Amino acid sequence: MRYLRSFLAAAALSAVLLIAGCGKSDFESNMDVKIQDFEHVNQNNEKVSLDDLKGKVWLADLIFTSCTTVCQPMTKNMADLQKMLKKEGVEDYRIVSFSVDPEVDTPEKLKEYISNFEVDEKKWDLLTGYEQDYIREFAEKNLQTLAIPDPNSNQVTHGTSFYLINKEGKAVKNYSGAEDVPFEEIVQDVKTLVEEK
Repeated sequence: MRYLRSFLAAAALSAVLLIAGCGKSDFESNMDVKIQDFEHVNQNNEKVSLDDLKGKVWLADLIFTSCTTVCQPMTKNMADLQKMLKKEGVEDYRIVSFSVDPEVDTPEKLKEYISNFEVDEKKWDLLTGYEQDYIREFAEKNLQTLAIPDPNSNQVTHGTSFYLINKEGKAVKNYSGAEDVPFEEIVQDVKTLVEEK
């Protein structure tokens, strides 16, 4: 009987420790999409590929330089996230912004655009150098969102989410990127994935 009591006490303690261990990370995925291979040029006219990002946690979004609505607020929000990540001591991550207007957004245009924000460009690639049809398809397949030019203006309708991609190159979560951005949740999620072995 004493042995049974000891066993039950040990089992209960193990269960509590297991639950406590699980509670350390509140990360909950809401996506599971493997990002397709790509190789494009960034704002410094350097090639950036999915291979370059392997083993890194990264945040992605869709923007364009002549956007008159959501892009500047989104980029400001991403810049604020970068500052918060630095404050938290998170270093091993990247940010990738895909232009949804690649014909207009040359590397020079993207360089000029990002210079309006206070950011660490060493960790942030703004990508271009592909066709409009490509980014529309890429957005649909990989980020499950839209990137469609407006036939009546120079604007592009596109998703405003931020996407979290894990070290294996899978999009695992998306968040509001333009308004009501869950800054602390994103920082915590990036930190959790960066620290994962």
